[in-house]
Amino acid sequence: MENQKKLKMFVLDTNVVLHDSSCIYKFQEHDVVIPIQVIEEIDTFKKGLDAINWHAREFCRIIDDLSEDHIFNGGVSLGEGSGKLTIAMAKPLQEKVRMNLKTKNVDMEIINLAYCLKEERQDREVVIVSKDINLRIKSKALCILAQDFMHETVSDLNILSEKVKTIDVPSKIIDLLYKGKMPVPYNIKDATANQNFILKSEVGNQTALVCHRNGLLTLILKDSQSAFGIKSKNSEQSFAVNALLDTTISLVAIEGKAGTGKTLLSLACGLSQMEKDLYDQVLYSRVTISMGDREIGFLPGDANDKIGPFMNGMNDNINVIISANTGNVGKIDAFKRNEKLVIEPLPFIRGRSIHKSLFILDECQNLTPHEIKTIVTRAGEGTKIVLIGDTHQIDNPYLDQKSNGFSYLIQKFQDQDCYCYVHLFNGVRSSLAELASNLL
Repeated sequence: MENQKKLKMFVLDTNVVLHDSSCIYKFQEHDVVIPIQVIEEIDTFKKGLDAINWHAREFCRIIDDLSEDHIFNGGVSLGEGSGKLTIAMAKPLQEKVRMNLKTKNVDMEIINLAYCLKEERQDREVVIVSKDINLRIKSKALCILAQDFMHETVSDLNILSEKVKTIDVPSKIIDLLYKGKMPVPYNIKDATANQNFILKSEVGNQTALVCHRNGLLTLILKDSQSAFGIKSKNSEQSFAVNALLDTTISLVAIEGKAGTGKTLLSLACGLSQMEKDLYDQVLYSRVTISMGDREIGFLPGDANDKIGPFMNGMNDNINVIISANTGNVGKIDAFKRNEKLVIEPLPFIRGRSIHKSLFILDECQNLTPHEIKTIVTRAGEGTKIVLIGDTHQIDNPYLDQKSNGFSYLIQKFQDQDCYCYVHLFNGVRSSLAELASNLL
């Protein structure tokens, strides 16, 4: 008789629960253990408007619904085909743990619990699940298996770094595009919906920028693109402007390093379309993870005062738009005065239904998949959402290129007719900014 695969016992860290409140249902037939210290730590996160506060409250509700006396003794079933959930009490500190981990904290208690369970439960493979890299390293040093919470992660990072492909086509295809200025039938193998390409004629040096959709190529004319006085400076920006101005595309993801023009183009296109009454409002928000130790909570004033310093980047871009055309000053002032151009603190988005608006969200690489879902599901009729980020510049200590919500959305929305992804590689802010981005 074949040996059955050994079942596992997953010991969860607090940050896993705060990342996904339904995490206990993501381990298939294996058992899940929640250390009592995690329950205690979650209690400190229940108050607040951020996603982690919501997850803390939601997890408490889930545990309360499951609560039975034996949740602390033997565990309760997580459903058919799933394992058991147990809340584990603290264990006496083991000598090996005490000798090697000098700081007594929740991390030590979780590792100590897993160490004891490994000795007690020879029928289970004990694994610590944590989004804290240091905790995983310490666990492995003590011969305890440890892993990241891998649910909702990107399987192929190539989709984030692949440049626009150049395709060789018959010269007549490019001629038809320029002469007719209409979509031309031409199927590109394995192309996804709204994927951008650079066409190159098989004979001669003709080129064309196109967007591919449903077997049709649509020409993108760089020199004819303009939004509120801002023009694209390279082919990548042309692809972005085309997606931003296309009313049939309701979700745009723009990735790029600092200085590539992500925010500037998004604002300019939003203001241009609002001027044409395509949108009632342009909403701008930004994930407020600060550089260094200065956090938003230490700033004085109400929510708008607190969020103000984080929105200076948007104001800088508005100044660029004004400098491109001084006639825009009055228009932008009127938009602000009539609350058509609005800065929205991200925590206030939950529960809203946003209609006929262009919603720009910056620094998306610092959001979890659940937070991204919360935001995109706010879109009402006639709303377009523009997500901006740089997956190489993640400030959230519990996210990486594979697990952040921006990368997750980019992977999941591939080939959706309503969606377009553009990666900007070339900096346009200044030669110094581009040099620093490449060298530092």
